[in-house]
Amino acid sequence: MRRRRQMVHAVRMGDSMRSVAAAFGVSVGTVALWAARAQGQRLDRVDFADGKPGRAANRLPARMERRILRARALLRTSVLGEYGAQAIAGALAERHPNEPVPGRATIHRVLLRHGAIDSVHRQRRAPPPKGWYLPEVAQARAELDSCDFIEDLKIANGPLVSILTATSLHGALADAWAMTEPTAQHTLERLLQRWRQDGLPGYAQFDNDTVFQGTHRFADSIGRVIRLCLALGVTPVFAPPREPGFQNAIEGFNALWQAKVWQRHRVANLGHLDHISAAYISAHRTKTASRADAAPARQPVPKRFELDLHAPLRGSIIFIRRTTDSGSVNVLGRQFAVDPHWIRRLVRCEVDFTNHRVRFYALRRREPHDHPLLNETSYIRHDRPFKGKPQVFNER
Repeated sequence: MRRRRQMVHAVRMGDSMRSVAAAFGVSVGTVALWAARAQGQRLDRVDFADGKPGRAANRLPARMERRILRARALLRTSVLGEYGAQAIAGALAERHPNEPVPGRATIHRVLLRHGAIDSVHRQRRAPPPKGWYLPEVAQARAELDSCDFIEDLKIANGPLVSILTATSLHGALADAWAMTEPTAQHTLERLLQRWRQDGLPGYAQFDNDTVFQGTHRFADSIGRVIRLCLALGVTPVFAPPREPGFQNAIEGFNALWQAKVWQRHRVANLGHLDHISAAYISAHRTKTASRADAAPARQPVPKRFELDLHAPLRGSIIFIRRTTDSGSVNVLGRQFAVDPHWIRRLVRCEVDFTNHRVRFYALRRREPHDHPLLNETSYIRHDRPFKGKPQVFNER
């Protein structure tokens, strides 16, 4: 306040407002404001305190604010017990039909200003780390590749195509392949092509489509894609059905690919689409190169790798599932009892083919680093002949 008094005194002594503003390090508008505020008054009687003088011109009259507060107090003891902004507006319109009624937002601000709000606001919590349901991925000690299909895109005067997409959680290594027949065999070939180029991740995540998992008609059915993962030491992970969040990485890339490739270009044929998509993938990888460099290390595919679809299964499959009302889950066509006290909750089911065990771990987003073991049971799978020919994929 002393500086403001000195500024006004300098202006009254004949100094220009610009020179006073430069001397005190303020704007000319600030000097003009306090000079106008003190006009016609002795300096020792001017109020140089902060704050707007008087009441805002567009603020509700005090009489209307008191009326709103009285209406809320009466409605709170009513039979219905509804005393929010909408109920208050209705009561005011009924009691004073010839006067304008403030809007609900205005009524809410009046209640908030007078501390007449008793609702509980939603508590915001920090999101869990990436891949929180897999400890190795959450701690950035292993990479996770997510795969999905964009289905039934129609080329003008051409066929329906599906796009197999893939991206890594930490490194953002993206791929997209167009195909007219989204089969397990084609998916297997594209994944092997990707892993030969970029290296093997620790985990590969899919949805529960039969292309990835295998047929759902019979219990313990294991498809080609799973067998490829197990043969290479990659742990396949299957996201829970109708659960948001687990497929965010691949779904976000799917939306990006459609916006930047499919919707921007008029595709003449499948070859044209492959060319445009490959150019975009190359540019996307260049843009995200720093993320790929900082991502967990990936192991190379063994040279002269041979995939024998008839070989006994080794390794583990992970299913993220939600328990039923009885605390059980369905995995590979079988019903497993988990915990009668852990109902309608997320669990990580690890099917260990090497040791013939199934382990169930509790998952909670609020405690993303704590995965207690709920149950463990034996799992005996009788190896049935795979209905397909053994395949050999030699490195070229």
